[in-house]
Amino acid sequence: NPTLITHLLSSQHDVGGPIKLISVKTLQAHVSKGLIISNLDKDQDTGVYQCTAFNTWGSILSRRASLQFAYLDNFKTQTVRSAVNVREGQGVVLLCGPPAHSGELAFAWIFNEYPYFVQQDSRRFISQETGSLYIAKVEPSDVGNYTCVVNNTVTREKVLSSPTPLVLRSDGVMGEYEPKIEVHFPDSVPAAKESVVKLECFALGNPVPEISWRRTSGVPFPSKVKMKNANAVLEIPNFQQEDAGAYECMAENRRGKNAVRGRISFHAKPHWLQTMTDTALSIEENLFWECKANGKPKPSYSWLKNGEPVAEGRVQIENGALSIAALNLSDSGMYQCVAENKHGIIYSSAQLMVLGKIASLPPLLSCLSVSLVKARSGSEVTLECKPQASPPAISLWKKGNEILQRTERITLLPNGTLKIANVTRRDAASYTCIAKNQFGTASTTGKLIITEPTRITMRPTNMEIIVGESIVLPCQIACDPALDVSFSWAFNGQLIDFQRDSDHFERVGGSISGDLMIRNIQLNHGGKYVCVIDTDVESLSTSAILVVKGPPGPPDKVSVEEITDSTAQLSWTPGRDNGSPITGYIIQARTPFTVGWQAVDTVPEVVNGNMLTATVVGLNAWVEYEFRVVARNIVGLGEPSPASAKTRTEDAIPDTAPTDVGGGGGTKSELVITWEPVPEELQNGEGFGYIIAFRPVGTVTWTRAVISNIGVARYVFRNDTIPPFSPFDVKVGAYNNRGEGPFSSIATVYSAEEVPSVAPKRVRARSVSAAQIEVIWEALPAIPERVLGYEVVYWEDDTKPDTVGKVRISGNYTLVNITGLKANTVYYLSVAAFNTAGPGPQSAPINTTTKKPPPDRAPLNIQWTMIGSTLTLHWDPVVAMETESKVTGYLVLLKRHRYNDINSILTNKTTVALSLSANDNYLIQIKAMSEGGEGVGSEPIHIHKLSEFTVLFPSSYRFLFDH
Repeated sequence: NPTLITHLLSSQHDVGGPIKLISVKTLQAHVSKGLIISNLDKDQDTGVYQCTAFNTWGSILSRRASLQFAYLDNFKTQTVRSAVNVREGQGVVLLCGPPAHSGELAFAWIFNEYPYFVQQDSRRFISQETGSLYIAKVEPSDVGNYTCVVNNTVTREKVLSSPTPLVLRSDGVMGEYEPKIEVHFPDSVPAAKESVVKLECFALGNPVPEISWRRTSGVPFPSKVKMKNANAVLEIPNFQQEDAGAYECMAENRRGKNAVRGRISFHAKPHWLQTMTDTALSIEENLFWECKANGKPKPSYSWLKNGEPVAEGRVQIENGALSIAALNLSDSGMYQCVAENKHGIIYSSAQLMVLGKIASLPPLLSCLSVSLVKARSGSEVTLECKPQASPPAISLWKKGNEILQRTERITLLPNGTLKIANVTRRDAASYTCIAKNQFGTASTTGKLIITEPTRITMRPTNMEIIVGESIVLPCQIACDPALDVSFSWAFNGQLIDFQRDSDHFERVGGSISGDLMIRNIQLNHGGKYVCVIDTDVESLSTSAILVVKGPPGPPDKVSVEEITDSTAQLSWTPGRDNGSPITGYIIQARTPFTVGWQAVDTVPEVVNGNMLTATVVGLNAWVEYEFRVVARNIVGLGEPSPASAKTRTEDAIPDTAPTDVGGGGGTKSELVITWEPVPEELQNGEGFGYIIAFRPVGTVTWTRAVISNIGVARYVFRNDTIPPFSPFDVKVGAYNNRGEGPFSSIATVYSAEEVPSVAPKRVRARSVSAAQIEVIWEALPAIPERVLGYEVVYWEDDTKPDTVGKVRISGNYTLVNITGLKANTVYYLSVAAFNTAGPGPQSAPINTTTKKPPPDRAPLNIQWTMIGSTLTLHWDPVVAMETESKVTGYLVLLKRHRYNDINSILTNKTTVALSLSANDNYLIQIKAMSEGGEGVGSEPIHIHKLSEFTVLFPSSYRFLFDH
């Protein structure tokens, strides 16, 4: 009968490309055939294909193969899309609208120009379902042109939409608002077994919402579940029955939260539970075949005979059952039971042979179940021999050349089956089944091998292990060398797929060892592990319980039972202990003023693992708190609980005084008082403000002032009777609607002083260089006002006040150098004394002229001679131009690399002799000197160690060698 070895596979191809659909069918000899379609045409070749295998006994069909063509059209319009106008802070959706296509698409967006692609984060999301771009909260940096990029993952084609301009409106900024979920998965999501399920969820909102996921049943996500794109995508690989259920996406910001829910249902393609087998029946007998398949949705059944649907009439079909009463010869053929749902179709094939009473057949023997049979010593062996003959054949068995007789251990059944109980090595032999009737004789032979029992020599033992560690569970055997052995492992009743779960599971060992290595053990790896040893003759197993200990799971239902201005009574429910008892809890709090979560003090100070309530102490009054609880055990700290609802402590009188009280300065008749403001989290209530108290030093009565503006940290008291630079006692306190709090410690603050009343005298100035002037004056004698220093004001032209410059020097100095000036320029200068009230009167202006600039040319034609360790340099003189300062000499700079120091040598000649060390490297440079300062330096001369005698000069240098 025909048997299909290879089935067709569904394909998706580019138009015009070649495709080969292969099937293999068994005839008298095995012949490979294939269907090849060249120069594919979408309209002509799209469709469903099936392969037929046939011989003289009948024909059967392969499963169906669908041939589809992937393509991607261009966007219809290439004009610029309408601008999208939004306010800053508002959310926006930019639609892609992909063109006509076939095949899976992938989407991206370009910002302004290629290759600047939009990067997805918590604020921006690109849906791979719709292609649209979602911006939760628009910022000014988002303004620009957006282009949708559509990729066909099959053809690799790519098309771009027209740009969509995003423009900010000018009518204000959008205020804060609660999340609005714009992207969400359907209410019902069918998912096929072992598929990858992706759920999308994204919300607009201000502030940017945070996305979180959970199963409504409370069951935590297994480790295979991944969150991507800032939690906007939930991915479940290798979807299984236990992953089905209701899922919830939550979007939350400080303005509120919203959620969407949907249910993922488990679907699976059909798989066989029961199939029919080849059957030979006599004419007039009745046939009953039944096939059963499982799948979701429940599969439907149909029947084929020789590749064609079975016609009902004499044939009764009910779901997966087929019955034919009073068979005739025409009923012979190849039958197929077909089970199908929307996820797949499966075929089961069998041959029906109807034997006539007149045209009898000689015996047709099916072979022994295998030509070589292995059996464990002491077991029972069954050798089947079922001849098909009409009239029925008589069967007998031979062991070697000896005809077998029935004994206590040997049983010969009427259908030709031989059973041997409690086999020993003496039963090992060749066995022949012989069938006879009046039309002929047939025989078949098989060999029986008896093996020794397999023993497990090393078993896994029950273990406790810490999460994150790795272990090896041993499973080793001693077995008969004639046996083929295979090892497999099951975890909690499910066979371990070492290829799929290679991140954690690996089979190690040789042919007689099936050790299981588990790497980076997680909590979900705790359970029962069974090692299964399969041989040709028996199956053995051994098991162990693995307890994985990890940090505790997160506590839950943290609530604030009672709250005062400084304490909060909390309660919670425990999480899982994950194999190790919970030894204690840590309470953490968060406020709008803290950076993240902070541990807080509690009563009792240590919260042990048996407690589910505690009092938090040391809280600030009138502050909004969130609390969470972290459990610990001997393994470590667990994940924190979800945060409690936000709760505000009661208000109270301020208990913190302002700090850094000081002041001073200001203008005449002013007392300026400053302080460091009290942080908002320490203000303890509404109606907060400051009380400023001050009095002249040595007096008793305080003058008070109240400031209700909490953002102010400065107070100025004006009164014409205040003496200049007079000391005051000053203190600052705080108050709110509940009353006055403490005052700061008393500080001494001086009232504003008067500016110095006298100008400095005997002011002189001289030009030092082309860019520097030195100014000298006579210190002021004792005057009633304080002098903190002097201020020199200079300007280029008496008629150009916009060129004023200023230099201040604190202390009792009477000389200052003004630098950064223009060359050959007249500068006017005056000097004034200053204090905190400002500068006093200025001295009468004087003037001086800066020097002409130094020559802007370096010394040229540098020549050198070397005698021993003495280097002699010669160069041409530098001649100053009319507008430059006259050259007064030359500066030779000698830098030693070893000590990184520079020696300066001044000379009024155009030659210099230098004594160099033989063990150092040097860099030499020459500059012209003038009244205007240093001129331009020559190109550097690099001299390596004299022992190497290597001197590096620029190409413009000339060399004179002294022999």
